[in-house]
Amino acid sequence: MEVVRSGFVESVHQAWVFAVDAEGAPVAVHGDVAAAASPRSSMKPLQALGMLRAGLGLEDELLALACASHAGEDFHVAGVSKILVDAGLDESALLCPEDLPGDTATAHRVLRAGGGPARVTMNCSGKHAAMLATCVVNDWPTGDYLHPRHPLQRAIRATVEELTGERVAATGVDGCGAPLFFASMAGVARAFRTFTLAAPGTPERRIADAMRAHPAWTSGTSRPEAALMRAVPGLMLKAGAEAFDAFAYEDGRAATVKIVDGGQRARVPVTVAALRALGLGVDSAELEALATPPQFGGGRPVGEVRVRGEV
Repeated sequence: MEVVRSGFVESVHQAWVFAVDAEGAPVAVHGDVAAAASPRSSMKPLQALGMLRAGLGLEDELLALACASHAGEDFHVAGVSKILVDAGLDESALLCPEDLPGDTATAHRVLRAGGGPARVTMNCSGKHAAMLATCVVNDWPTGDYLHPRHPLQRAIRATVEELTGERVAATGVDGCGAPLFFASMAGVARAFRTFTLAAPGTPERRIADAMRAHPAWTSGTSRPEAALMRAVPGLMLKAGAEAFDAFAYEDGRAATVKIVDGGQRARVPVTVAALRALGLGVDSAELEALATPPQFGGGRPVGEVRVRGEV
C-alpha cells in the first residue's frame, strides 16, 4: 500500500489480508493471519449476537445501530435514545465516554448551539444502549455491565469463541470501555461467514439482514463503510479502529483486512482490493472512487493512495 504525491512515493503501509472463497477455502493470505489480533469494532456484530441470544428484542435499524460505529447524526442519537427509553433508562446509564459526533457537520452544529461531547453521541453508544437493554431483559445489574465477569460479557465471550472457533486469546479494553476479545483474522472471517450463510430468521441472519438493509445506521450517511455495502448488495461489512475491516458476502465469500500500522487512509483501498480479488464489485464505479482516494496539494489532487501489487 503506497501513498503517491506528485509522482513520488512518500509513504508505504503494510497490509495483512485473509480472504476465503464461497466454500471457505483461503484464496489470499498475507501476514500472520492466525495470530491474535485486535479487531476492535469489527467484533460488534458478534457482540450483538450474544445479546440477541440473551433476549435482546431489537429489530431492523435499531439492531443495525447495536452493531454500529455510528457518526452521531440525529437519527443515530434518536435511535440510541429509543433503545434506552424502551428499557426504562436514560443517557446517564451509558458507561461509554463522552464524545462529539463523528459527522463533522453535526459536530459543528452541536458546538454552535452551545453543546459539547456527550455519551449518546459517542460512536459506540448504540452498542452500549443495547447492552443495557439486554441487562434489563435479564434482570442483570446495569451499573457494572462492562466488567468482563458480568453475565452479559460472559455470554458475549462465549458467542465470540463459538463463531470464531477459537478460545479468546486475551481480553483487553476497547476505546469505549467495553471488553475487547482478541481473535485471529482467520477466526473473524470465519465468524462473518456464519452471519451471511445463516438461515433466514435466525439471530445471525437477522443481524446480517439489518446491517445490509440499513448501512447508514451502522456507520453514517457519508461513511465509506456504508458506501461499500451500497456498492455491493449482499455485502455485510464492519470496520474497526486501528484500520481493521471484516466482511462477508451472501454466498460465503469473506475477508479480514488489517493495516499493520493502524493507518486508516489505507484501510478502504485494501478492502476494495480484497473485494475485487474475490470477484465482488469489479465493475462498480463507486468502488473505483474508493480504491484510489486522492491526495491534495494546494486544494487540488496531486496524488493518490493505492494498492501496490495484488491482494
